Amino acid sequence: MKKAKKRVFSIVKAVKQNARDRVGQPPPERVLPDPKAKRLANPKHKETLATILEKAERSGEE
Repeated sequence: MKKAKKRVFSIVKAVKQNARDRVGQPPPERVLPDPKAKRLANPKHKETLATILEKAERSGEE
């Protein structure tokens, strides 16, 4: 059997543990929504009749 590895004292880990004991765990990370994706989902202008007809022609060819 291998001998257990001796733990090395780390000041950083000790300070963080002390802060967690006093204040509590930090809240989990939240992902903020991307503003560019929201803009793409809601276009600024409505599609024109010409663009709608072009899309219809392209989908009919394929």
